[in-house]
Amino acid sequence: MKEAEDGAAALKLVEKENFDLIFCDVKMPRMDGIELLTKMKERGVESPVVIMTGHGNVETAVEALKKGAYDFIQKPLDLNRILVTVRNASNQHTLEKETKTLRRKVNKVLGSNIVGESDAISEIKKMIDTVAPTEARVLITGGNGSGKELVARQLHEKSPRAAGPFIEVNCAAIPSELIESELFGHEKGAFTSAIKTRLGKFELADHGTLFLDEIGDMSLSAQAKVLRALQESKITRVGGDKDFKVNVRVFAATNKDLRKEIEAGNFREDLYHRLSVIVIRVPSLNERKDDIPLLADHFLGIISEEYGQPKKEITSGAIKALQELKWTGNIREFRNVMERLVILSPKAIDDKMVKAYAVPNFS
Repeated sequence: MKEAEDGAAALKLVEKENFDLIFCDVKMPRMDGIELLTKMKERGVESPVVIMTGHGNVETAVEALKKGAYDFIQKPLDLNRILVTVRNASNQHTLEKETKTLRRKVNKVLGSNIVGESDAISEIKKMIDTVAPTEARVLITGGNGSGKELVARQLHEKSPRAAGPFIEVNCAAIPSELIESELFGHEKGAFTSAIKTRLGKFELADHGTLFLDEIGDMSLSAQAKVLRALQESKITRVGGDKDFKVNVRVFAATNKDLRKEIEAGNFREDLYHRLSVIVIRVPSLNERKDDIPLLADHFLGIISEEYGQPKKEITSGAIKALQELKWTGNIREFRNVMERLVILSPKAIDDKMVKAYAVPNFS
């Protein structure tokens, strides 16, 4: 256990060491508890923080919790209350670490890395390394299944916000009448089924990254609210009149030509310019067939591990046959084909297996 005489000294401590739990007073010299909490979160400190004060009020509590405090305790301190908080915070911190470990394992199995050495993919990797450390918004374009989400995740994981949440919203999968509630949350009673207050994706992504997938399918009314959130860093829940500050980095992706959508009146030009500080175009698999040998080996390893069997070999003839195919579904389609080949090929995967099973026969 270590003590710090003020907020500035505490910040130096947490920058050098990891702590299981941090108790922090609000009233401190040189730097108050709320400012310290904010700076710790900006530096990616993952330790749970409990705020203590003898001058507490509801506004201070809400501010502390919104900025990432685990709990808020008012003086005079009660020993039983402290013990319960320590136990719960410890359990949650352990669970969060286990979850992150599990997520890394899952990402390895699912293939979260961008695989390829073609010129186009090498350029994207360089762009990610350059852009990720900044706060620039990124618009990711490309066909369905080309790997736009992987680019967004790599940008997040290599950014200073990597310790924060990565929240994804598929704008095409949410009905237009629900998208605003999904993004900005709603207050209890805002509409018939709003039986309780719900936080939206912008608030859930606070101090992290919000990934707006297929943003070209978002309604114009929702676009207007997203534009305000980006301009003012604040949102208003559906059915509410109070503004909430949010600290979110936004990535967006689309398979549409947003310039044409703007001309057709389906997309706001001002929102486009807000989102497209950096534009990354993900090439189709047909444009990067030189990467097919690496992709085949990559997915063979993943799929064989999933099925608990030795990794199957693939012949050069099979690779050539795969390169001759047209991949309308891009990487997503390619992975499905590789899984089919692993299942149906009795031994090594050769060109005959590819010709027989790569394209499903529905007749």
